[in-house]
This record gives sequence, structure tokens and C-alpha cells, in this order.
Amino acid sequence: MEPRSGESPQHVRALEHANRVRSARALLKRRIASGDVTAAEAILGHRWETDRMPIAEILISQRRWGTARCERFLLGLTMHVNKTVGSMTERQRLAVAALLTTQWRSDGAARRQRRARR
Repeated sequence: MEPRSGESPQHVRALEHANRVRSARALLKRRIASGDVTAAEAILGHRWETDRMPIAEILISQRRWGTARCERFLLGLTMHVNKTVGSMTERQRLAVAALLTTQWRSDGAARRQRRARR
């Protein structure tokens, strides 16, 4: 079946969509790394680019987060690293965001205490 005039073939549209998704995810991860957006905000905001994105990708985008820290964090929530954000229940999203927010606050307090001791 030939495409209609002005309509590109399906594989070209699929590639264009894949490129849009990759670019949007890369931008989101850069914004998380720079601190413009928190990982909790990215998980709670129902954005199209994060729907099929593994939770580990978002967590590792944060500064000072590697695979080991990500795995420990998710193990405490009994969640697998390959779990996609879109497949998480609202309860799971809220639990992850609350734990990230609490951890962020405690990390900041620990840094302030270390600076005060110097």
C-alpha cells in the first residue's frame, strides 16, 4: 500500500517519533542533573516522554546517584530497576517522590553540618 501524497512512510514516522522521545528524555535528564527539575517532580508529572522510561534512568540522572544507590533505593520499595514510570501506580509514585524528597532534605542537612564543622 502506497502512502498518500504528502504522507511519509510508516517507518519514517516511527523514526521521527523515536527521535522526539530520545531528545525529550535527554533534555529531562539534563534538567534533573542541573537541578532545574527534581526526580520526584519528573516521576509525579505525568509526561509523555517518561511513560515508558525505566525509573532507574530518572534516579541515575540525579547528581551523586549511580546504579548501586539506585538499586538500594528501589530495593527498599520492593521495586525493580526496569519498572517503567507509566506502569507505576499512583501510590508507588507518591511513595518514591516522598522518599526522594525526604532523602534530599536529609542530604542537604548533612552537607550543611559538614560545612559548619570546617
